[in-house]
Amino acid sequence: MVDLFNSGAASPEADRQYRPLADRLRPASLGEVVGQDHLTGEGGVLTRMIRSGSLGSLIFWGPPGTGKTTIARLLAGETDLAFEQISAIFSGVADLKKVFETARHRRSNGKSTLLFVDEIHRFNKAQQDSFLPVMEDGTIVLVGATTENPSFELNAALLSRASVLTFKSHTPESLEQLLGRAEALLEKPLPLDETARATLLRMGDGDGRAILSLAEEVWRTANEGEIYQAEQLQTILQRRAPIYDKGADGHYNLISALHKSVRGSDPDAALYYMCRMLDAGEDPRFVGRRLVRMASEDIGNADPQALVVCNAAKDTYDFLGSPEGELALAQACVYLATAPKSNAVYVAYKAAVAAAKANGSLLPPKHILNAPTKLMKGEGYGDGYRYDHDEPDAFSGQDYFPTEIGRQRYYDPPERGFEREIKKRIDYWQKLRAERGTNK
Repeated sequence: MVDLFNSGAASPEADRQYRPLADRLRPASLGEVVGQDHLTGEGGVLTRMIRSGSLGSLIFWGPPGTGKTTIARLLAGETDLAFEQISAIFSGVADLKKVFETARHRRSNGKSTLLFVDEIHRFNKAQQDSFLPVMEDGTIVLVGATTENPSFELNAALLSRASVLTFKSHTPESLEQLLGRAEALLEKPLPLDETARATLLRMGDGDGRAILSLAEEVWRTANEGEIYQAEQLQTILQRRAPIYDKGADGHYNLISALHKSVRGSDPDAALYYMCRMLDAGEDPRFVGRRLVRMASEDIGNADPQALVVCNAAKDTYDFLGSPEGELALAQACVYLATAPKSNAVYVAYKAAVAAAKANGSLLPPKHILNAPTKLMKGEGYGDGYRYDHDEPDAFSGQDYFPTEIGRQRYYDPPERGFEREIKKRIDYWQKLRAERGTNK
């Protein structure tokens, strides 16, 4: 008899009913994996490893929903290894010791262990180091999964003992394959028109698990005979937030893409990446700060007004707030992308910093030092200083560098934008130095 305290075992049919669609569609072999052909296809890295009969420790790096856990489980089956799985979020040193002890016991009985560690980057340095001995003596084959860049998040010692395999986001084509498999399993089509189906693929954002969860929600909410259009679909599903962690790779990748699009004078791409960042919830003030930086680094004196425009845009956002203030940021972004480009000031600044560090505390030439006391006058401070405003062309041509290093040249403006005029001035002053014999 089944009652509240003795529910009995669930039937296979009931089990299938309550399992998420993504779990029910998990591939049973590497050949069924979708979207990672470079790893699991005929010539894929993992396929070759399995054929060779040798599987080393691996780090799976890639976005969520790309099959990292599934492939790790399949690898264990393909190589006849016992499969153990832990999550770095919920596990500590005690858990690791238990897993390692179990693996050692299993190995003494002739069976090796594939240990899959999800979110491995969440382990600290000491915890990561604890894997090294059991990897080296063959107690475990480690397969770690991470969405973060292993170069920054994993110890060098751990990385030196494992191969990093990169997982790719699903393409619209591979997401479509997953939807097709779901429709075949459930024996019914998704109740979406063509435009709504394309919208659903975009909402999946390259995540296989997410697209199946969204599809499941569509089937769950649609009435008999109802076909959703794109607008209805967005209302039903609301919207899936883009994958964007402000402390992780997605954040830095979009900053880089925005900066390089501005530097490459592509206003359309620059606007696109800026809007991607804002749409994902980035603080508009952060975007404003980055634009100010670009104005100095990539435009500089080729268009000095760029810095003014960017600071004005930042202040405008502070004054108006969202959503009106974002338009000022867009204006500044387009201004930067279409402005003449020069990194001459940036290059000169770095060279001057290097020279300042290399040459120590050299005294400036005495003729440009003030002499407020008799002692300083007696030491020659201020002797021979020529007041430029009293000189022809308001230019004396005197040397202002420390005597020990002589005249230096850091700033070399190109003939672009306003720096074309600056270059004319510098060349003219150089000519005057040569004529007056002060060119050293």
